[in-house]
Amino acid sequence: MLWNETSLVGTGLYTIPEASRLTKAPQPSIRRWLFGYRYMSNGVWRDLEPVWAGQVPRMNSALGLGFLDLMEVRFVHAFRMQGVSLHVIRLAVQRARQALGHDHPFARKRFLTDGRRIFAEVIDESGETQLLDLVRSQYAFHRFVKPSLYAGLEFSDSDQVLRWYPMHPKRQVVVDPQQAFGRPITVEGRVPTDTLAASVEVEGSLERTARLFEIPSAAVRAALQFERDLAA
Repeated sequence: MLWNETSLVGTGLYTIPEASRLTKAPQPSIRRWLFGYRYMSNGVWRDLEPVWAGQVPRMNSALGLGFLDLMEVRFVHAFRMQGVSLHVIRLAVQRARQALGHDHPFARKRFLTDGRRIFAEVIDESGETQLLDLVRSQYAFHRFVKPSLYAGLEFSDSDQVLRWYPMHPKRQVVVDPQQAFGRPITVEGRVPTDTLAASVEVEGSLERTARLFEIPSAAVRAALQFERDLAA
């Protein structure tokens, strides 16, 4: 199949640096999770497969993620920050893919209810002794997963994430693969947040930028806040 911008419409399109900026996950980690990597053990080179199959074909070293990939990165990074080993995450992705019937299982709403069982089974199977309270306790797991990872996500009737409101509970900025190739945009006016931030810097005025793009000042203010939060 020939891949081009037209065939990727509605997929979302992110470089590794862009994905890192949006999710706070380190760029080297994203590369390893998405593309796999090679390492030497006991004098022998070994290959580790990607944690999941990406949406976008590897056209070059930078371009490589779709919107669903971005959602997987958010989950994997969050679990890694909670101390879940990458080995357990790999097994969980495989088990969740089988259970949920989807290549991007963390991007499914059903994972909210099945995730704790999947992780508990995988940890038992892997024989790891360092069990996290997060995985031991259904309450702890849901307290972590629901507010931290599902807040701000909007799902389709078929259980797949459609868009992400990263400033939740405010719905002023949206990441939607159907619009602007998934770049963060303002809900009012649908203007990329980085474009508005750059305009304010050039124009020297939030109000002037609002008039220039014919959007409310509140939308420009939200875009500036979002961009500042990403840079923090």
